[in-house]
Amino acid sequence: MKTRKSNPSLQRSMTAGQMEMISLGGAIGVGLFMGATATIKWTGPSVLLAYLFVGIILYVVMRALGEMLYINPGTGSFADYAAEYVHPIAGYLAEWANVFEYIVVGMSEVVAATEYLKFWWPNINVLWSGIIIIAFLLLANLASAKAYASLEFWFAMIKVITIILMIVLGLLVIFFGVGNNGKPTGFSNLWAHGGFFTGGLKGFIFSLSIIVGSYEGIELLGISAGEVADPQKAIVKSVKSVLWRILIFYVGAIFVIVTIYPWDELSSMGSPFVTTFAKVGITAAASVINFVVLTAALSGANSGIYSSSRMLFKLAHDGEAPKTFGHISKRIVPNRAIMGITGGIFVGFLLDVVAATINKSTQDLFVVVFSSSVLPGMIPWFVILLAELRFRRNNPDLLKDHPFKLPLYPLSNYFAFIVLILIVVFMFINPETRISVAVGAIVLIVAVLVYLVRHRKKG
Repeated sequence: MKTRKSNPSLQRSMTAGQMEMISLGGAIGVGLFMGATATIKWTGPSVLLAYLFVGIILYVVMRALGEMLYINPGTGSFADYAAEYVHPIAGYLAEWANVFEYIVVGMSEVVAATEYLKFWWPNINVLWSGIIIIAFLLLANLASAKAYASLEFWFAMIKVITIILMIVLGLLVIFFGVGNNGKPTGFSNLWAHGGFFTGGLKGFIFSLSIIVGSYEGIELLGISAGEVADPQKAIVKSVKSVLWRILIFYVGAIFVIVTIYPWDELSSMGSPFVTTFAKVGITAAASVINFVVLTAALSGANSGIYSSSRMLFKLAHDGEAPKTFGHISKRIVPNRAIMGITGGIFVGFLLDVVAATINKSTQDLFVVVFSSSVLPGMIPWFVILLAELRFRRNNPDLLKDHPFKLPLYPLSNYFAFIVLILIVVFMFINPETRISVAVGAIVLIVAVLVYLVRHRKKG
């Protein structure tokens, strides 16, 4: 099968540590800090198993990606593999899905960041604070890949430290009763309020879609592989460590939440993180968590600009986007693609500000738009699983002494693929996600139709 044209090389200026933090930053977002109650509402304490179950799918996807990256690390990675080993339209869809996903996510994160700033400055002008945030992120990405990586490293570090503190403090409450009048809470909340599987099998599967959405972004590791020094060593180390860190942070934090608090009281509590910090006597808990979620929002937008600008850069060189986006600056970054993505986020932010001014009830619509990025965000996972199947068949010689092969191939690929399809089906069944997944599906269908029309004309 014909492969895509090679793109101009970006500079390998990132370290393995920065590469890991970019993946962590992409996958640990405000959803964990503020939105954990959504999944708990559907399935109760069994949400722990749901996070572990999706973690297995995540493991398969990342090991499949790591296997291919070890042989051929490059910017765009999973889209390259999709085009070469599945079909050119699969690579095209992966790239445009990534661009759409992170423009929507970036817009949402900027809006969230402006709301968090109101905690300290209630009368701050939302429009100007949003413009300042977007300009800051634009300059950070235009400076250099190294500057972006340094900023994202510290953003991610703040989130990681907060989660670790949350888990440690939570364990003190569970085992020693710290902040609970010296009475250990124990583990009874896991089953004492209607059982462990409170939402049944249907509620459990409903929760998987939100959890997949919260894990999306870890594949940023593959995109940053084109700009990391000593890529093979960094890829093996990063895939292994990032996977376990993600699972420990997510499962650990959720375990603490559903063990300390009755699951059916969480929706009226606000952020469980704030409550846990306050419970052990940290009176500035609200300010601490507000600072953390602010950095989480900035981190999410920052990762999104980085990821989707590299994809837009590739699309331009593959002839699927305006050529101007294929330009590289003197600082060896795709500056026009970065400005294009940032411009998209800015336009989306302006539309949200206008809509909020006209109609105060537009928040539900905004949530729908944000959630519509979940299905496009799953496209990289689908194409990675499919591409690795053909990659194995086409490169038997390269795999003989490969030190980082996907375990249980090809059964693991088929298992993960079927589960992801099942999750999408249940998103259509669930009335709370039906509109969101339909919006995402429409975007993907339009992208496919545009591709078919353009290439039919070329033919």
